[in-house]
Amino acid sequence: MKFVKTGWILLFSFVLLSAFSLKKEKEEVYIWGISASFTDTIVYYTDVQLVDSIKLDKHGFLPKREAYSYQLKNYLENEKSIPNRVCMIYFSKRKKTLEKEATKLLNTYEKNKNTTLQQIEVSEFRFTYVGL
Repeated sequence: MKFVKTGWILLFSFVLLSAFSLKKEKEEVYIWGISASFTDTIVYYTDVQLVDSIKLDKHGFLPKREAYSYQLKNYLENEKSIPNRVCMIYFSKRKKTLEKEATKLLNTYEKNKNTTLQQIEVSEFRFTYVGL
C-alpha cells in the first residue's frame, strides 16, 4: 500500500511539474516606439503594436532590439525625410503595462511647452518581426 501511495504521488508530481514546464515557443510581444531629436522640437511616437512569433531570451529581453529601433529610424529617414533621430523602443508581454509606460513618457514630453508630439499611425508604420 505504501508503494502504491508513493507511486501515485510521484506520478501526480511528474504530471503537475511537466504541465508547468511546457512553455510557448513563440510569444506575443507588444512594442511601442518613440523618436526624438536634439535639434528638433517634434517628438514622433507609434501606437502600441502587437508583434507575434517573438521568443524573449532567458532574461526576458527582446532579441535584436536594435533592429526594431532601426525600423522606426529608417521609416522616418526614408519615408518622411526626417534625418538624425534618436529612436527608442519599449516592449512588454502585457499591453496595459506598455500603455502605462508610454503615457508616463508622453506626459513628460507634454510638460515641455516647446515640444510637439506627433503620432505615427499604424496605417503608416508597423513593426515587423525580425527573424533569427
